[in-house]
Amino acid sequence: MRIEALRVEDEPAWDAFVNAHPAASIYHLSGWRHLVAEVFGHGSHYLLARDAAGAVLGVLPLIRIRSRLFGDYMISLPYFTYGGPLGASEEVERELLHAAGARAGELGVGHVEFRSAAVREPAWPIRTDKVSLHRPLAADEDGLWKSLSKERRRQLKKAQDGKSELVVGGAELLDDFYAVFSRNMRDLGTPVYDRRFFAAMLARFPDATRILALRREGAPAGAAFLVGYRERLEVPWVSTLREMNAYFVNTLLYWEQLSFAVAQGYRVFDFGRSTADSGTYGFKRQWGAEPVQLFWQYWLAPGRSLPGLTPTSPKFRLAVRLWQRLPLALANRLGPPIVKNLP
Repeated sequence: MRIEALRVEDEPAWDAFVNAHPAASIYHLSGWRHLVAEVFGHGSHYLLARDAAGAVLGVLPLIRIRSRLFGDYMISLPYFTYGGPLGASEEVERELLHAAGARAGELGVGHVEFRSAAVREPAWPIRTDKVSLHRPLAADEDGLWKSLSKERRRQLKKAQDGKSELVVGGAELLDDFYAVFSRNMRDLGTPVYDRRFFAAMLARFPDATRILALRREGAPAGAAFLVGYRERLEVPWVSTLREMNAYFVNTLLYWEQLSFAVAQGYRVFDFGRSTADSGTYGFKRQWGAEPVQLFWQYWLAPGRSLPGLTPTSPKFRLAVRLWQRLPLALANRLGPPIVKNLP
């Protein structure tokens, strides 16, 4: 077996391997390295494993982030829940991890984070505080409705008052989505992604991405950005305006997402990742979602410790409080250059 850097001419073989692998996610596809480079300017070090005859045995997507504020590190894959090595065997995946560590050492990188659903190198540090939450879907909307709790159905009946309208689409709904999403991120004290990030995903993966926008009395009230791959529909980003809580708009938006997933033939709805036992974790569990453990493994340069690049880290608490007080327009302007360097 040999491990080499991915070339553009190898991308069809890379993607064919990903699409045939049972544990693959859409984020393993080669197109993401171009998207990240175009939007954020980050370089990539995608590793391809081949056998003696040239057949693909495994892949590992890697993005390098170099920041004066947050350091020099690599991650598989930033901004998303899934990534890590994908191989024909556990041995191949382990070899890809070690090849990535060797490459990182040559480059002088501080650490490499691998976001996986399995442990492939037990000797390396592992974080287990994150989970993904998945909900099996009923065959039709009637079955979906019956699977909800009485309290959830009561809330939905209140929300379905004829004043909220659902619109499903793509780039034409990006303004709706970003207006709600950016405001929520400011209120949470978190820098917001550049609008171009979402536009690029809609353009590069048009068959896999959708926006569901809820308008109440004609004005944006909530929106979800959905990514579908195989049997699973994922919602990496979803927001509703706080003043809409009295009308149960958040409940209605999640119902619409689940209904859309059923109508499109998906079998699993992925509520995205949460910290175990957090408030969002509890909310997703109320919809019948079950936790799926995530294992984030690390290669560390000599003398380095685990990174603390999370919004809940104590060293970011003051920054979070200050960010929440920024005018929205200023937060939207300052946020993208900062968040592009965070995992």
